[in-house]
Amino acid sequence: MDIRFTDSFSKSLKRLIWHQHWLYKTYALFRYDIPLFLKNIWRFRKELWQHQWWDYRFTLDMFQRSLTIMEKGMSEKGFEVTETREPKIKSMRRALELIRNNREDNYVERAEAELGELSRWDWEIDENGFMIDRDTPEQKEHNRKVFERAREIEDAEWTELWEIFKGTKYSKKFGKKYDGTDMRGWWD
Repeated sequence: MDIRFTDSFSKSLKRLIWHQHWLYKTYALFRYDIPLFLKNIWRFRKELWQHQWWDYRFTLDMFQRSLTIMEKGMSEKGFEVTETREPKIKSMRRALELIRNNREDNYVERAEAELGELSRWDWEIDENGFMIDRDTPEQKEHNRKVFERAREIEDAEWTELWEIFKGTKYSKKFGKKYDGTDMRGWWD
């Protein structure tokens, strides 16, 4: 067996060595790293401005923005073949929808669309300043069912969101066909 190194191999090797040199690293800092840092500050300006440590919603805001950028880039500029790219984009869009639902906290409205509107509470203040509930038992039961259904929707969507990120790799319905889940495969 005859092994030969072509001229392109030596050029690639020289490039790899050059990229480890302090002069190139300094050049790359000003040419690539600082502009990318400034671009990312601009991209995440709203999320950075509002970010706080005490609540998960701020982390979800950052994640939503990052996923939006990724979905847009993959759908508009992606090099991947359509057969594997489209399931990924579909999963990303569904994940964005689930995050948006969480951020808007629209679960009660969606439960009302299924079960009927909440009966608005009828309160009365007595002579001692106490509030007295004038709702009928049927109204209370209906309101309870609406709130329970809202919680079920929220829990189901939260579980679905993390199932998308965790992934199954392959669809349970279609055998070995890739289903777009598993965030570790979302790259181009």
